[in-house]
Amino acid sequence: MAKKSVATIQTGSKRLTKAIKMVKSSKSGAYAFEERIMAPEDVNNYFKK
Repeated sequence: MAKKSVATIQTGSKRLTKAIKMVKSSKSGAYAFEERIMAPEDVNNYFKK
C-alpha cells in the first residue's frame, strides 16, 4: 500500500509538481519516500508505476 502527496510549484513561466510516494521495500519491509518534481501531466503515470 502506497500513500501519495502532491504539491504544486510555480517557477517563472513553468508549472511543476512535486510528487511524494511512500513505497514498501520488498527486502526489509520498511517504508521509504520517493520524491520527484515533474510536469503536472505526468503525476498520474508516476503513481501508477
